Amino acid sequence: MLMDLWFTENHTKDVKLSLRVNKQLVSVQSEFQRIDVFESVEFGRILTLDGYLMVTEKDEYIYHEMIVHVPMATNPKIRKVLVIGAGDGGAIRELAQYKTVEKIDMVEIDKAVVDVCKEYLPQTACCLEDERVTIYYEDGLRFVRDKVDEYDLIIVDSTDPFGVGEGLFTKEFYGNCYKALSDDGILVNQNESTFYASYSNSMKRAHSRIKSFFPIALVYQAHIPTYPSGHWLFGFASKKYDPRADLQDEWWNSLGLRTRYYNTILHRGCFAIPNNVRDELREN
Repeated sequence: MLMDLWFTENHTKDVKLSLRVNKQLVSVQSEFQRIDVFESVEFGRILTLDGYLMVTEKDEYIYHEMIVHVPMATNPKIRKVLVIGAGDGGAIRELAQYKTVEKIDMVEIDKAVVDVCKEYLPQTACCLEDERVTIYYEDGLRFVRDKVDEYDLIIVDSTDPFGVGEGLFTKEFYGNCYKALSDDGILVNQNESTFYASYSNSMKRAHSRIKSFFPIALVYQAHIPTYPSGHWLFGFASKKYDPRADLQDEWWNSLGLRTRYYNTILHRGCFAIPNNVRDELREN
């Protein structure tokens, strides 16, 4: 008798996302969280943390391309990058395409996530052994506290703002990121969504806190099918560069990088956020 197996994530108390799965590949209880990988029918292998969907093989490229290539195409002089979170390795994979990047520091609090992804999600973890990458297994909030003028780009590829990721949404953390960046540094973070109230409140708090430090603070968007509502937001903050006016499209296109979602035309358009998001952010 065949069993009908499904993975279900609650997006709200009244909304659920369910994916049919063939089998569970691994389940690990780390010091910080439960880590599971399932083989799904439609979305390939999927990674979940404490029951929340983080990565699927079918749509992960959208998130990882948008969190990396938007800042990289804005400032060709980025050499030193700090990635906080990103245990699946997808952001590192995208950064590793840039030969101009000299140093990539990755801070992941949970080594078990990295170990699981190396074994079960090589699609995203394939560049974690790049010689430019140094992985620090510690808390991102603590790591960035004593850094001054050290990075050209900080990518905050965090989980949702509770549990192990909670500290990465605080005002203290964003202030320390500002201090850790060079004079023309850029901060990019995953910024939740406005579609459901609980996510909207988190997004507004994060944006407000970032805006209190950075002279340029914007929100951009992507469509990610398995994320709550499918409409996902990212934050872009900079001491100098406006990603709309300062996009270096000729330079970026000359690199010949392989992407499936991002392109420089989309780059310009992704900052044209809909009215409901503008209203939430009180932008005019």
